[in-house]
Amino acid sequence: MAIREIQTGLENPILRKRSEEVKEITPEIKRLIRDMYDTLHLDGIGLASPQVGENLRIVLVTTDPETKKAKTHTMINPVITFFSEETEISEEGCLSLPKFFANISRSREVIVQFKNEKWKTQIIKLNRLNARIVQHEIDHLDGILFADKAGK
Repeated sequence: MAIREIQTGLENPILRKRSEEVKEITPEIKRLIRDMYDTLHLDGIGLASPQVGENLRIVLVTTDPETKKAKTHTMINPVITFFSEETEISEEGCLSLPKFFANISRSREVIVQFKNEKWKTQIIKLNRLNARIVQHEIDHLDGILFADKAGK
């Protein structure tokens, strides 16, 4: 396991590229997920693989981060299948844009479908902060940074 260097910058080509779907769990994918887990838990609640230099559709999302129920989910090829019409505005930051924060409007509730690290399909409903985290991380997989949504 290793800590990976975080890719930074608004114009970083790795952060601006749409990530590729994962076709199967390989030893390299398992290693990437372990490294992402180690990297995330230094100072974050969500991490997308482009942030550690890999344009693959993998995110780690820690739900309920400020509680005893905190749990980190590995989401491979995540797809948000439902966005609530109800939105809320809250401040966001990002490991890839250090020292930059902005108020961003996001759907208050989402349903996300993904494969876990055992390649089992999962579907979970998330709301409030948990929904915000997953929307932010999936944006990374599409080459979108939260700064792109600032002021909109």
